[in-house]
Amino acid sequence: MLVYLDNSATTRQYDQVTESMTKVMKDYYGNPSSLHTLGYEAEKLVKKARKSIAQSLGASDDEIIFTSCGTESDNTALYGIAHSRRRQGNKIITSKVEHPAVLEACKVLEKEGFHVEYIGVDKKCRLDMDALKRAIDDDTILVSIMSVNNETGTIMPIEEIAGMKKNAILHTDAVQGYGKVDLKNCRADMISVSAHKIHGPKGMGALYVKKGINLPPYMAGGGQERGYRSGTENVPGIVGFGRAVELAFGDFKRRVNSMSASRKYLLDGISSNIKDVIVNSPADGAASVLNISFLGTRGEVLLHTLEQDGIFVSTGSACSSNKKGKGQSHVLGAMGLKPKEIEGAIRFSFSEFNTIDEMDYVLDKVEKAVTRFRRLGSFR
Repeated sequence: MLVYLDNSATTRQYDQVTESMTKVMKDYYGNPSSLHTLGYEAEKLVKKARKSIAQSLGASDDEIIFTSCGTESDNTALYGIAHSRRRQGNKIITSKVEHPAVLEACKVLEKEGFHVEYIGVDKKCRLDMDALKRAIDDDTILVSIMSVNNETGTIMPIEEIAGMKKNAILHTDAVQGYGKVDLKNCRADMISVSAHKIHGPKGMGALYVKKGINLPPYMAGGGQERGYRSGTENVPGIVGFGRAVELAFGDFKRRVNSMSASRKYLLDGISSNIKDVIVNSPADGAASVLNISFLGTRGEVLLHTLEQDGIFVSTGSACSSNKKGKGQSHVLGAMGLKPKEIEGAIRFSFSEFNTIDEMDYVLDKVEKAVTRFRRLGSFR
């Protein structure tokens, strides 16, 4: 049996998405900027996909910019706002548990002279709202807080933050929240999303930019994407993204309920059958993520042990876990976990394709793997 529980890293592409992309590559290969029929047909497909993504966010079509990924969307937002509003202020606020796409960009901006303030979190990765409120002042030009944490599934109160941001622009990295929580009423000024987290193609993202917000071009050239991102559009990727959105949001409640059922079943089973565990995810977190520390074990060893049984999990963010010299999870560290508690952490992340039968199989293999490791390590 193969059980894929690393959906926060990436998802299996919908078959319908693959079929749509293949058809575009074979039959609709024109450049959307061309004036002939093939170009016009390609342009229509791009417009259709843009409309689907806009509707999923409660936005207008002309508020959506296509990018190559969530990281580019984040970088476009942070660098663009920082550079365009520098005369209005010098302060940027983010959290200590953001994705590297935001944290690394903030480090670059600090080197350029911007003051970046990093807000802490509690044991369940919930943002310190009092500290955030104190931090926001008249010099603040940008607040960037993720919608759902990629390691714990904690849902951040973006709508509440929107009410306290004063004159700052509010950006949210919604890559993990898109397709799992409702973002239509989050009131963010800019929203980053990605296709491959909702069973779409890798190499495709989008950025929602509220009307009235002006950004400098991220890529200069032929003026595509309303001048924000020049370059010939990735039509197959855009169409695949649009098709994934149609499928994911067309059955939104069923998908979320399915993920929630798998998550609850696995959590209940682990809590009942395995002693000495710490549940790092909050009870009211996103249905797609469950982070648990198995004390007296090493997450990396558990990961590879489970892999031998056809179960695929992770120990943290895929975008940082494979870096050379990378230490322990910055997210769990910011939550106040001890090194040994971080060392034994595993992230299970779910999709609509997971089943209760799979969870029974996972429970059996996890219990055996943890017991075996603890016995070898003389735990307690």
